[in-house]
Amino acid sequence: MPRILLLGSRFDPAKDMVYNAINPLFEIHTVILEAPVSKSSMIKRRIKKLGIVKVFGQLCFQVMIVKCLSLFSRKYKKQLMSSLQLDTTPLPEQKARLVETVNDDECIRIILEVKPDLVLVKGTRIISAKVLEAAGVPFVNMHVGITPQYRGVHGAYWALANKDAAHAGTTIHYVDKGIDTGSVIAQQIIDISPKDNFVTYPLKQIAAGIDLLRLSLPKLLQGEKLSQPSLSDGPSRLWSHPTIWYYLKKRISSHVK
Repeated sequence: MPRILLLGSRFDPAKDMVYNAINPLFEIHTVILEAPVSKSSMIKRRIKKLGIVKVFGQLCFQVMIVKCLSLFSRKYKKQLMSSLQLDTTPLPEQKARLVETVNDDECIRIILEVKPDLVLVKGTRIISAKVLEAAGVPFVNMHVGITPQYRGVHGAYWALANKDAAHAGTTIHYVDKGIDTGSVIAQQIIDISPKDNFVTYPLKQIAAGIDLLRLSLPKLLQGEKLSQPSLSDGPSRLWSHPTIWYYLKKRISSHVK
């Protein structure tokens, strides 16, 4: 039986959604879970890259807007997760192997021990070339955005903010040394409801990604190299978190929630 290994982040419920949806159909042998990046080091890195003003705006957005959206969307999120059959039940502890980062030697040791036929990725930091080359098998990522136009984070939100709902969706792609730059395996556009907002777009994107994995995994596990042109012909761009003032501007001017 083909052996799948899943890479995820310790406290990210998305990896549980993927595990619970895929494991009954294609058994996931082992799950490697990395510790989250510390908030202080993440903020320092963002400031160095984006500047303190923009990072301050992003933090205000996360603390004020995201928390409020999560609070007021609780009932709809529950209904949505039920209708999309997204299960956040924690994956079995006996299948989990904990590492500090997917890029340390312990992660490589586990990969070599498991000898997977395929590595699924959901929600980790950028994976180093050393890890990608360790087992000589494909690494396949679920990205909540249509690449290459919406790389990075919050792909559906940025598509809507750009009045580009035709490219709000999910990509399954091979992992390479770049950030969401690998060859596209499959893509799907999501339907946006007036009830949806920043905290519910990802649920629809994950559900779409699970559907794509169900269709793609039989061929991938047989060793087929799948590839398709991107649904988007726009420029490749890496997106970050919105600032609070950008979000409010788009909410007022374009009704993008």
